[in-house]
Amino acid sequence: MKIVVDLNRCQGYAQCAFLAPRVFELHGEEALMYTPQPPVEQRERVLRAAAACPVQAILVEDRAEAGAEAAGPDSPGGEGRSGVR
Repeated sequence: MKIVVDLNRCQGYAQCAFLAPRVFELHGEEALMYTPQPPVEQRERVLRAAAACPVQAILVEDRAEAGAEAAGPDSPGGEGRSGVR
């Protein structure tokens, strides 16, 4: 699973941070940080968060499970945080 947030579209409503706090985190009033490749156990929370976004700023790309599991923390883009507005 891969997440991309359109930070130009994001308005900081923080619905994603309430629904998937281990993946999305609001810093201050407008700075969103998120994990672009969250752990598979966060899948349902991420999907709910994306659906709840009032401006539909969250794009979720669901990869084949074999490909998603192959990308570990040492892979490029595996673990990390993206964001900041």
